[in-house]
Amino acid sequence: MVRACGKGLLGVVSNVRKRPPRRAHVLSLAPLTIALLLFCACSSEKPEEPSVSVQVVLAKKATIEQTVKSDAVLFPLAQSAIVPKISAPVKAFYVKRGDKVRAGQLLARLESSDLAAAAQDNKGAYDQAQATYAIATASTLPEEIQKAEGDAKAAKEAFEAEQKLYDSRQDLYKQGALPRKDLDQAGVTLTQARNQYELAQRHLDALMAVAKQQELKAAAGQLESAKGKYLGAAAQLGYSEIRSPINGVVTDRALYPGEMAAAGTPLVTVMDTSSVIARAHIPQDQAAQLKLGDKASIAVPGEENPIEGKVTVVSPALDPNSTTVEVWVQARNTKGRLRPGTSVQISMLSRTIPNSVVIPAAAVLSNADGGKYVMLAGSDNKAHQKTVKTGVRQGEEMQILEGVAEGDRVVATGAYGLPDNTKIRAEAAEGSGEPGRPSAEKEKESKKIAK
Repeated sequence: MVRACGKGLLGVVSNVRKRPPRRAHVLSLAPLTIALLLFCACSSEKPEEPSVSVQVVLAKKATIEQTVKSDAVLFPLAQSAIVPKISAPVKAFYVKRGDKVRAGQLLARLESSDLAAAAQDNKGAYDQAQATYAIATASTLPEEIQKAEGDAKAAKEAFEAEQKLYDSRQDLYKQGALPRKDLDQAGVTLTQARNQYELAQRHLDALMAVAKQQELKAAAGQLESAKGKYLGAAAQLGYSEIRSPINGVVTDRALYPGEMAAAGTPLVTVMDTSSVIARAHIPQDQAAQLKLGDKASIAVPGEENPIEGKVTVVSPALDPNSTTVEVWVQARNTKGRLRPGTSVQISMLSRTIPNSVVIPAAAVLSNADGGKYVMLAGSDNKAHQKTVKTGVRQGEEMQILEGVAEGDRVVATGAYGLPDNTKIRAEAAEGSGEPGRPSAEKEKESKKIAK
């Protein structure tokens, strides 16, 4: 437009110069006046509004997952630092570091000649006590018990005889063949015989209850004492054999054969690494979202793909030092590549939200007061600021709870610092699914280039 005005102005001036010189004092001002008017007319037209190139994506509905992430350290599923209960030199080792062992397998043996001798001695005492107890239980009663037993037997026989005599006289009395006083005399004799029998029987029972019981008790006590000493000696001998309490692999062996093993000091360490446990400490609000059995994954340095696992422990109490909650994630270690002590990152799936409006997280911006907003590409080729309420973030995607609907064109790149109602040239972001369409500005530029 300015170029056209300039050409018109030059044409007018050239025409004026070709006119005859009459009335020069009037016409000399005409070219300048005409040029000024033409320049003002040309400069009064508004300049074209500039536009900003941005990339847009379509808001879509998708299933989004809320995850809790944290750094963690790997631990074995089970671990046993085996310590001897006795102090003795190491006689032999039967395993070395890296060997796989099973529960109950013999790992090492300590010197135990003195313990074997003590166990043998106590076994002899135990056998002797068993014989003594057998004799005590099978032997005859003492003389006092025999006499009391004889007295009780005689008294019983006398009582039974008097009972028969009384019954016979009672029959005769009923028939009128015996006087009353003879029957009464037989009754008195029967009562005396009964009392004698009862007294003898009580005496026998008392002797049997006390004497025999105490004799058997003494024999049983000697047997139990001998048995306890023998079992103690056998246990001491057994402590010289170091066995694995779990299935696993030997990760440490502190001594060499011939060195002194001290009681209470670890001699062999066995770890069960068939599964590993990633232990992490996370804030209370995040731990409240987790429950046992939640799916999880473990990202291990050097491993291309995360290892799948599950949440097995959510501590019911806080760590008093950090006021965080300890969480365990367990995963199979079939290939044996996961090493206890490794620092890893765990990701735990707390919930799944279907049919959520999702946009790129980079498209969500923050204003001065902390609110969230996005820039929407309108049909008028302008960017419009829209306040939104965000939800769960999953990787590079953000859930929008309010402010954006499915199908809205959201400015994904170029929105930062972009004023509201700014003219834009919208381009589809790579992989966004937004259909590309040439803007009016691009069409104008193409026409200018063609001219």
